[in-house]
Amino acid sequence: MTSPVPERLPSPIATGLACRCPRCGEGPLFSGFLKTVPRCESCGLDLTYAAHTEGPAVFIILIVGFVIVGAAAVVDGLFHPPPFVHLLLWLPSVVILALALMRPLKATMVALQFHNRSGEGRLDG
Repeated sequence: MTSPVPERLPSPIATGLACRCPRCGEGPLFSGFLKTVPRCESCGLDLTYAAHTEGPAVFIILIVGFVIVGAAAVVDGLFHPPPFVHLLLWLPSVVILALALMRPLKATMVALQFHNRSGEGRLDG
């Protein structure tokens, strides 16, 4: 008699970037722009642990800051535009890039939480 092969979980990075359920990889993770569904419609996974995940904000700040400051330095070094041109270029770029990264990074953090079985911090007592 052979033992059943344990179910393999999909990659947390792949499911995160696709904004899908971290267990089955099929059900959608969000019901709104950043509001997570309470339960996966495909496999029934309880996703209430991910309702208040704010961790992606730090990564978004670091990524967007690195990209925009680097691009602004290159543009300033090559073209020397006046300050209002920098404002016209980089303010919309910051907003667009931050909004574009929010959903996939939050979904990836939720998938990594599930994959690593991380939970709320508790004190041993």
